[in-house]
Amino acid sequence: MTYRVCFVCTGNICRSPMAEAVFRARVEDAGLDGLVEAGSAGTDGWHEGEGADPRTVAVLEGNGYGLDHTARRFQPSWFSRLDLVVALDAGHLRALRRLAPTEQDAAKVRLLRSYDPVADHDDLDVPDPYYGGVDGFEECLEMVETASTGLLAAVREQMEGRAA
Repeated sequence: MTYRVCFVCTGNICRSPMAEAVFRARVEDAGLDGLVEAGSAGTDGWHEGEGADPRTVAVLEGNGYGLDHTARRFQPSWFSRLDLVVALDAGHLRALRRLAPTEQDAAKVRLLRSYDPVADHDDLDVPDPYYGGVDGFEECLEMVETASTGLLAAVREQMEGRAA
């Protein structure tokens, strides 16, 4: 049974596609390709149909990640087919939990950096790099990479729990 994860930020052109690309690489490296699927979306539809921000693409490619991406807006109906919805900041977390049709669906929503054991748990947001320079995208990538290791471990644990 495939485990499905969706990363969500505001416009689905910076943080969430970056998280999707990094997590997919972690999944592939772990030999879980085909068992774990990752996607991304935005809470708003401003950039639907567009590719990722060129700075996101450049930072990912510069660090060995690939990305084939078209922005889309998160739909409440997706909760039923997703195992985990990963918000990139607290605003996304609140918006997604409001969209959730059931309490079980709302419980599927988690903050990405909650999987980072060294993160300041008073501030788990991945800052939006959109209005800044490339350095903000590099910082975003570092946060995503660190949290993705813990996220993959949590997904593995949940998958093992389902198989038991």
